[in-house]
Amino acid sequence: MGENPGHGAGTGLTRAAVAVDGVFVIVAVGLVLMAAGAIWKGKVRKPYLRVRAQDVKYRRLPRDLRRSADMAIAAARHAAAADEPAIIRVDDVLTVAAEHFGHGAVSREAAAGALRERYERNSCHADCVTDAFDECWGVG
Repeated sequence: MGENPGHGAGTGLTRAAVAVDGVFVIVAVGLVLMAAGAIWKGKVRKPYLRVRAQDVKYRRLPRDLRRSADMAIAAARHAAAADEPAIIRVDDVLTVAAEHFGHGAVSREAAAGALRERYERNSCHADCVTDAFDECWGVG
């Protein structure tokens, strides 16, 4: 009467014993997957961390250059006297990119392009002067 004919007939297993076996299998599979994930994530990917970090750095470079240009424009406007135009140089953008964002080896052309973009977007024609357009035409 205690036997279940559908599960282990003739072996004396009850439904509770079959359920415990099922839970054990699920827990064992979960532990195996966790161990495999820890090994894969921990050891296999670590040799590529430097490459991934460099990829992220170069993907962020255009955004960081635009922010550097904005910061250089703001600093130049702050430093300018009341009736004088703010002077923004490509070197200022390179300095901010190196000091604030850690981009030491940025080309002058990339910094000049970011400065031109932000110069026009921030309507700097009225109160600023820059050498970014000279870099574009190869002057200076």
